[in-house]
Amino acid sequence: MTERHVVVLAGGLTHERDVSLRSGSRIAESLRRQGHEVSLRDADGSLLGWLRDAEPDAAVIALHGGRGENGAVQGILQMSGVPYLGTASRNCRLAWDKSTAKTLMARAGHRTPEWITLAHDTFRDLGAPGMIDAVIADLGLPLMVKPHQGGSALGAGVVRSPEQLPEALVGAFAYGSVVLVERFVTGTELAVSVIDTEDGPVALPAVEIAFPGDVFDYEARYTAGMTTYFTPARLDAATTEQASALAVAAHRTLGLRDMSRTDMIVDADGAAHFLEVNVSPGLTETSMFPMAVAESGRELGALYSELIERAIARFPRAGS
Repeated sequence: MTERHVVVLAGGLTHERDVSLRSGSRIAESLRRQGHEVSLRDADGSLLGWLRDAEPDAAVIALHGGRGENGAVQGILQMSGVPYLGTASRNCRLAWDKSTAKTLMARAGHRTPEWITLAHDTFRDLGAPGMIDAVIADLGLPLMVKPHQGGSALGAGVVRSPEQLPEALVGAFAYGSVVLVERFVTGTELAVSVIDTEDGPVALPAVEIAFPGDVFDYEARYTAGMTTYFTPARLDAATTEQASALAVAAHRTLGLRDMSRTDMIVDADGAAHFLEVNVSPGLTETSMFPMAVAESGRELGALYSELIERAIARFPRAGS
């Protein structure tokens, strides 16, 4: 293995900053154990100058939310001539916008709960009571309400009665001016990670998530011991194969690269429904991507070292 100077980008000015810092610290230590020189950097005003002066061999993006997942940082790295792990900037945007990702998956013939997107201005212009009645008449109950962009289930809530919808909308609008409202599917929640190999994208063992309450929310995700994970998921072979195929399909349909994590629900009939996909999976001690990597028999730092070499190979710099 070639020892590299790798910059791990973590932090950022988003609601998920703390999680990002934890992810960044973990992958930085994993890469150091592989023999790499690792610089842990925030995505702040000093980053561009540092990249120019330090000339790292590659970048690992451990930023969650905002610029780390919507393609902005990827574009900066591209312009700076720094090879980076993960999806190209333009395709990050397809995954970052939940409605866009669902549209592309539905067009490709994959199941995803029926949904609509609603802008805050629409409620102001047309009146909230009439809009709420129309949403329920169209999609029925129960509903899942969440920001159309963002992660870690921030602003997400389940609506089981008409009276709960206004509060759920207010909670989601706190994280953005557009919300996604979709039919709530009852079933088993799964996270299925995908990595690129020399033979193409491969699904890692599915992680089944058993959490308290209706929503796998921020607290349930990042509070140790609050949620129980089963890796591999407690599914029969046919359902496991279907879930893996859906995750690989999302990776391919959205043009993702190196790694991704697809969140889905398996209903009572064993059908898997696409919910959303993450191009910068969490790497904390309670994150599903590292669980899947370990269950597959891989070591996180070794896997990322392989992906670093692949990123450098596809983005050679002059004189390298």
